[in-house]
Amino acid sequence: MEDQMIPLSLNDTFRFSCSADLPCFNECCRDLNQFLTPYDILRLKNRLGITSGLFLERYTTRHTGPESGFPVVTLKTGHASELRCPFVTPRGCSVYEDRPSSCRTYPLARVASRSRETGKITEQYVLIKEPHCLGFHQDKVWTVREWIKNQDVEIYNEMNDLLMEIISLKNRFRPGPLDIKSGHFFHTACYDLDAFKNNIVNLNIDSETLAVIKSDESELLKFGIQWIRQTLFSEK
Repeated sequence: MEDQMIPLSLNDTFRFSCSADLPCFNECCRDLNQFLTPYDILRLKNRLGITSGLFLERYTTRHTGPESGFPVVTLKTGHASELRCPFVTPRGCSVYEDRPSSCRTYPLARVASRSRETGKITEQYVLIKEPHCLGFHQDKVWTVREWIKNQDVEIYNEMNDLLMEIISLKNRFRPGPLDIKSGHFFHTACYDLDAFKNNIVNLNIDSETLAVIKSDESELLKFGIQWIRQTLFSEK
């Protein structure tokens, strides 16, 4: 029996609830091919109390996206026979409060696109009904809008949309893989934030901005993405 993919609007409803009492608990944490966004990595490396460089080395693999040409980071799974998330335990997710956006959004998936003409981002949600999941048979009913708010997905969407703007620019102006130097710039500014922070002293940054991005890593990530816009695409 295959997964069902059901398109939903923000005001559409679905039935879902997950708990350790369900026999399928943790099943969604295996057979993974999990992409991580820059904001996912920011939250996870801070949760674990390690640098972004160590997180990337220990928990991820890197390859080039076949469509975007950008460096892509995926979670390195444990338990090779099951492709299980390295952060899952018998009691559930050990990094739950800082879990990645795709885990946070599940059982929904968000599909976003950006208009080349207006720059406006539109979004569509899809309900992924996996046959093994008993959460769909529970009594709790949500609208998509309620689920997004309840799971604190909004900040993830906001940060991820900034990256989508970069991908849109590249598709328009620099199709194909990036050269080695540009790929290094992108990977460092977006994924290896601690390395980027250590090198911002070499950039021409006003003192007020420097103080903000040194004290707030979300602002540092926003700055890094903006720096990529300017450095690779001459966009302000």
